[in-house]
Amino acid sequence: MHLPLRHATPDDLPALRTLIDASVRELSRGFYSEAQVESALRYVFGPDTQLISDRTYYVLPGGEVLAAAGGWSRRRTLYGGDQMKLAEDPELDPATEPARIRAFYVHPAFARRGLGRMLLAHCSRAAKTAGFRSLELMSTLPGVPLYTAMGFQPIEDSVRTLPDGVELPFVRMGKPL
Repeated sequence: MHLPLRHATPDDLPALRTLIDASVRELSRGFYSEAQVESALRYVFGPDTQLISDRTYYVLPGGEVLAAAGGWSRRRTLYGGDQMKLAEDPELDPATEPARIRAFYVHPAFARRGLGRMLLAHCSRAAKTAGFRSLELMSTLPGVPLYTAMGFQPIEDSVRTLPDGVELPFVRMGKPL
């Protein structure tokens, strides 16, 4: 499937929220409980406007909806939307620190068509061009198979306790470029 990849803009924010909600609710089934999904949508998953400002976040339009979105970052934040930001987000040193792969979402109607792989390959090339030697990400449980297939290795399992007491497991993963 070939869709036109482009930089996300602030005008995409409503469509990104729709994409994130649909992706997390549908593609997390069997990995997370309904309570975990709803809590994660409230406290963790959402657009990160810094990625849009940095022009390191991309969307794949799919007609009436966004088919997919994802990006990379030269900043310290490993995961989460704007609702998780508490302070400044300093830049990483590409010589010694890994670039971050961030906020990958695929609309359920477009799942399993290679869009995540396409976005990940694009982000990997962009991070390498920016001088980074490795990548790191915090994967949701449904994302682990994709990232493993793309050469990422688990670094550690992690559980985040959200403000409502719900525990959400993740897997931090990395890969050399």
